[in-house]
Amino acid sequence: MELRATFGSPHRHFRRVGSTNTVARELAATGAPHGTVVTAAEQTAGRGRQGRTWTAPPGAALLYSAVLRPLEPRHAVLPLAVSLAVCEVAEQLRPGIECKVKWPNDVHLDGRKLAGILIESRPQDGWAVIGVGLNLTIAADEFPPELRDRATSLWPRADEARPRRLSSYGRQASVGAARVALDERLEAWLGAEAATVLDAWRTRDALRGREVSWDRGSGVADGVDERGHLLVRLGDGDRIALGAGDVHLSGV
Repeated sequence: MELRATFGSPHRHFRRVGSTNTVARELAATGAPHGTVVTAAEQTAGRGRQGRTWTAPPGAALLYSAVLRPLEPRHAVLPLAVSLAVCEVAEQLRPGIECKVKWPNDVHLDGRKLAGILIESRPQDGWAVIGVGLNLTIAADEFPPELRDRATSLWPRADEARPRRLSSYGRQASVGAARVALDERLEAWLGAEAATVLDAWRTRDALRGREVSWDRGSGVADGVDERGHLLVRLGDGDRIALGAGDVHLSGV
């Protein structure tokens, strides 16, 4: 049986780059193996879903992109599996917290966005790039003004106690520990069957029971279906499924 490389082997790190996802996509297109990871201390053109930008002070967030190949049937719920891995990394680094997931790809802590996930795939070529931005040591006043009431980080205050293995080394140690942990948890969750991913994801669902709206309607979030699509119960009692590429949620 052929053994696949684990995530993080090989690993390419940049002091400053436009986007780790862009670099990882270029590497994947030229044959980079499964498990290739690209990280950066700073991004100048970080991207989120639906054309959003991703910003973070240098060294204050894990900026991470990984190559996954080949794509397999269980990866139909890939964004959900990645979000579970990120939740577990955050909880491992800061014991005692509990992360939730706002469908389809935002990891929340205490109702605020802690991490974002961007999956870019080329099914015809059999690969995907997994992009993760995890806020680690960003103070509240370091977020752009429009995000200060909606975003957070694992250690948002300079005087907040951190694990001993991180406190002596500052931001870079936090980023390094997060990267190693994410390598490990991605390997575990991306090897899981879709049913296992869905069961675990549903226990972290931050939207279930909440009012949601989108460009063509509104309703109450009612979990996810077997494809990972958002289920919404409408006012007349009917239920519809929304794909991540088909809807932009607002007011949540």
